Amino acid sequence: MTRIDETRPFLPVNIAVLTVSDTRTLDTDTSGATLAARIVAAGHVVAERAIEKDESVLIAARLRAWIAAPGIDVVITTGGTGITGRDVTPEAFDQVLEKTIEGFGELFRMLSYAKIGTSTMQSRAIGGVAGGTYLFALPGSTGAVKDAWDDILVWQLDNRHRPCNLVELMPRLQEHLKAAG
Repeated sequence: MTRIDETRPFLPVNIAVLTVSDTRTLDTDTSGATLAARIVAAGHVVAERAIEKDESVLIAARLRAWIAAPGIDVVITTGGTGITGRDVTPEAFDQVLEKTIEGFGELFRMLSYAKIGTSTMQSRAIGGVAGGTYLFALPGSTGAVKDAWDDILVWQLDNRHRPCNLVELMPRLQEHLKAAG
């Protein structure tokens, strides 16, 4: 199922990590730290790391800044994907995404179901593309971050993954802009 073609050279990806929380700091952010450690262990670069309050306007502004940054290929957020009143990360994503990757949320919830059962329905994990940058919103639990990275993203962000991966599509993410110009 997941196959790495060792004949291809590994291409590191620049990834920004955003934790969405009203209470966490960089010192207490276990899910962001776990994600950052896994990114580095996989050979990628943590280009930036930050924390934003659960305010959709602040989250969307941070996403737009990172989408515009030439040194960031992927943004992964953790937190704010639940269903409580303060969970607004998917709404912030809706403000910036050009395209959604429906399969990401579906696959995350399918994999999560095997571990937490029907509680997975409370997750609004989402993926998409904007400005040639991939964006993924993960739940805030350390377990969910591990599941999303270890079971999905580590593979799709490895250009050697076969039969296909997201990295090899990066040069084509803005084709619609060239066609319009």
